Amino acid sequence: MKSLRQEFADTVLDLGAEHEDLVVFVGDISHGILQPFAKQFPGRYYNIGICEPTIVNMAAGLSMAGLIPVVHTIAPFLIERSFEQIKLDFGYQDLGVNLVSVGGAFDYSKLGCSHHCYSDVALLSQLKRSQIFLPGTAGEFRELFRSTFDNGMINYYRLTENPHDVPIKPEMLTLGSAIRVIPGDDLTLAVVGAQLSNAFEVATGLSEEGISVELLYFTSLKPFDSEELQNSVEKTGALLTVEELSTRSGLFDRCLRAVAGIDGVKFGQLAIHDFIHTYGTYQELCASVGLDTDGIRRKILELIEAP
Repeated sequence: MKSLRQEFADTVLDLGAEHEDLVVFVGDISHGILQPFAKQFPGRYYNIGICEPTIVNMAAGLSMAGLIPVVHTIAPFLIERSFEQIKLDFGYQDLGVNLVSVGGAFDYSKLGCSHHCYSDVALLSQLKRSQIFLPGTAGEFRELFRSTFDNGMINYYRLTENPHDVPIKPEMLTLGSAIRVIPGDDLTLAVVGAQLSNAFEVATGLSEEGISVELLYFTSLKPFDSEELQNSVEKTGALLTVEELSTRSGLFDRCLRAVAGIDGVKFGQLAIHDFIHTYGTYQELCASVGLDTDGIRRKILELIEAP
């Protein structure tokens, strides 16, 4: 399976040939896969090093000059460390940028909590002109990036190192629209990113036990498909969100806002509520906060059985 990071390199290479105003900045990562871009467009590729706020400042200058900046580095440094620059340089001045991260949630699991990132989406959600995309496969990233990179907005693409394995056809990807992966009647299971694999396995397994789970997959949180979610929850009366994000201002927050007017809904959330201080594999750290098949299944059964 092609990695999202490789797809990012391939996509900007293709777009670089079509758009002479596209410039790529990196923070000392992904040099190998971006060498084709660097060699073909040497005046439009720069490694600024590990000084991420400066990268954002420089990208704002490019945007003011009418160019299309693409900034790529590790999520906690690109978003959390540089948020003031993003807020003032792009939010306050109404400029456009493409922020492409790796290392969200636990992708750098063995490097400890300094390299984890749960609050990136919550932070960028505060900016009115931000758009937030969470592709779960290389194909999803390609479609989302190509349709948005030159829109003049603050675009954030959160790349996972652990793509899901659920087939999502390109024609199913419409910007801002949810994908109904599995129809159901007993509970709405709303998911973003890599967790689609676990959610799909649980939903299909429960169907064999007579429990009908409607699985909705969201590749973007801004824009967000409130209508599809409302229709589903009005039918099922129960909602569980699954996200490798902070418990605050992520998928759960958007879902609550969307269904606020529906009476009698049972709610549940699986997300990251605090720092994870331990080390381990990506799968081990996900399991520690219930983001695995056992955790999802257990939470669904609790909601369905609740009075």
